[in-house]
Amino acid sequence: MRIFNFSAGPAVLPEDVLRTAASEMLDWRASGMSVMEMSHRGKEFISIHEKALADLRELLAIPPNYKVLFLQGGAIAENAVVPMNLLGARTSADYVNTGEWSKKSIKEAKKYCAVNVAASAEDRSFTYVPAQATWKTSRDAAYVHVCTNETIGGVEYHWTPDTGDVPLVADMSSHILSRAVDVAKYGVIYAGAQKNMGPAGLTVVIVRDDLLDRALPITPSAFHWKEQAESDSMLNTPATYSIYVAGLVFEWLKARGGIAAIERANIAKAALLYDYLDRTEFYRNPVQREDRSRMNVPFKLRDESLDEAFLKGAKERGMVQLKGHRVVGGMRASIYNAMPVEGVRTLVDYMQEFEQRHG
Repeated sequence: MRIFNFSAGPAVLPEDVLRTAASEMLDWRASGMSVMEMSHRGKEFISIHEKALADLRELLAIPPNYKVLFLQGGAIAENAVVPMNLLGARTSADYVNTGEWSKKSIKEAKKYCAVNVAASAEDRSFTYVPAQATWKTSRDAAYVHVCTNETIGGVEYHWTPDTGDVPLVADMSSHILSRAVDVAKYGVIYAGAQKNMGPAGLTVVIVRDDLLDRALPITPSAFHWKEQAESDSMLNTPATYSIYVAGLVFEWLKARGGIAAIERANIAKAALLYDYLDRTEFYRNPVQREDRSRMNVPFKLRDESLDEAFLKGAKERGMVQLKGHRVVGGMRASIYNAMPVEGVRTLVDYMQEFEQRHG
């Protein structure tokens, strides 16, 4: 019996995807090989790669003047790769600090350029997104960087910043494919796959064509977007199996009705949990309501001495990975695309039961 896995990443995958991957493990479509054994330059894997690429472009309605790269290293690597590829002749970049992942991006970028923190939510413990009217951007920034969903703090942008002619760069690791995105408003979008797209090992980068030729001379070839684009993301051996499973996830999303359908489902799941949190004083969510994440819902028990009992009871009922990140403590329910509504209902029912026994 499968459990309800609320992990923030690596995270739950659709059961249909796992069953397909299992059925094709030893022999992918009469090829006589597992995908893990295939040459990345063989016709079998090339067909997998091309289909995944086409499906992702369709799902996100990616304009033709954008390249889609299937890379490695996760969002952590992209924190360095972004400045290396975008600084060009400039020496500074603007960053908006909305939490722990923003802080990691800022720390890494400082190795390559002067970082101007245009706005920060640290004054209220990273529980909101600073309004753009408060941002203090610099005149000569090479780009503006945001993390549009903070996995740890549960803060999400529900609007798209307008940065004019300055490229907008977004780390969308934990909510990509969960909602409609106007890709044309961004210069670069990047995301690790292990939260909402597939298994760990794959990093997706979506970059506008005119930004491909700004890399610093020190940029390694494997992380050079232009070189990777010219090599169809195969300058080095790509994360073949992760690409294959991500492709199955893309097919699953299309079969469910695409981004519009999954966004409706995500809105309903998040509302189910937040509505309960707003009705009780036994638990609390600290995030400003209009900035609450649909994907990652942190909450704390009023009496934190009950945390271990709460987690133990949840595990006994088939729910795991609800412990909050060590930085913020408490609890966190990550309810990505693949989390069924039954999982959220089970969690809410348990939270109510636990409150009745301990409240």
